[in-house]
This record gives sequence, C-alpha cells and structure tokens, in this order.
Amino acid sequence: MDSCLGLKFRLSSFLTQYQFQNLRTPDIYISANSTNPLLICANRSSLHPPRFSRQVIKATTVMESEQSGTSVDNTGGPMKLLFVEMGVGYDQHGQDITVAAMRACRDAISSNSIPAFRRGSIPGVTFGQMKLQIKLGVPQSLQKFLDIERVKSVFPYGEILNVEVVDGGLICSSGVYVEEMGDKNEDCYIVNAAVYVGY
Repeated sequence: MDSCLGLKFRLSSFLTQYQFQNLRTPDIYISANSTNPLLICANRSSLHPPRFSRQVIKATTVMESEQSGTSVDNTGGPMKLLFVEMGVGYDQHGQDITVAAMRACRDAISSNSIPAFRRGSIPGVTFGQMKLQIKLGVPQSLQKFLDIERVKSVFPYGEILNVEVVDGGLICSSGVYVEEMGDKNEDCYIVNAAVYVGY
C-alpha cells in the first residue's frame, strides 16, 4: 500500500462526486489486499492542497483586485476600470520616439467609440468623470527623448491620471535611409501603448 492513507467510505448520501473531485483521481485506487472492497487508498499528498509561496499568493491577490474592476494608479487614486485599448506606433523616418508614441496612442483609441459616458449608460457617472491611464513601452535608450505632453495631446477628452513609461518597444532597421524625410540613419522606432479607460 506504500505510503497511503486508508479511507473507509460507505455507500451513503455523503459520498458525492465533489468528494471524489477533491482527491486527485490518479492517486486513488482500491486496495487489493483489503477484505473491504470500499477501502480506498490515496497518497497523503493528494489530501492536502498545494502550498504556494507568498509571492504567488500576493500576485493572485493583485490579479483578483484587477479582475474586480478596480485599478490603482500611484498618483491619482483608485479608478474603476472599464476596458483597455492597445496599440502600436512606428516612426520609420526621422527617428522621433514621441511621434511613434503618439501614433501608438492613436492606434489604441482610433478603432473604439465610447458612447456609454455621453449617454449616461453608467448610473451616476457623467462624461466629465472619464479617466485615463496610459502605459507606454519605449526602448530604454530613447525614454529621455519622449515628450509626454505631446503624447497627452492625442487624447481629445478624459482626465489623464498618469502616463507610465516602461522598457519595451523596439529599435530596428527600416532598411532605407531617406535624407529628404529627415532620416539621421536607417533606424525605425516602435512603441507599444495600453490605454486604461474608466471613471
């Protein structure tokens, strides 16, 4: 029976499918040596839930709070998150990271319409209460050249709580140097954007 724990079950109403599901089925078998055909053995490890590190538990808690519809920003307090828009922007000629970031934000918002705010579809929430949080993935070496105020100008309405810039995006070759378009080299700058919309 190696290191197993014998559990006696009688065929009665308490022996439910739920109880079997709590025991991992690959670890359950009927003991051939037992005179009682209902003596079921299971590895001791299958009777205890797996232990998680504090880091995993903490990450789960954060994820659960995000799934509940609340996002917290470091400067403007809590925001009720409605949806997230995502986009990508490029500057193939001219090597201007702010242009790439602005295009990423336009890409994120250009395919969406938000009638709920203007039509009062959210009880107790007016159009003026719309809030935005922007997260940009920008190559680290170019972050110091990013003009946040120009990026903010892309958004026609909504209070921008914060703009977070993180390492991301890409510098690659456009494959061609076009001096007439302001190129200093063949670099193409790519920025990723996530726009969090709520109230």
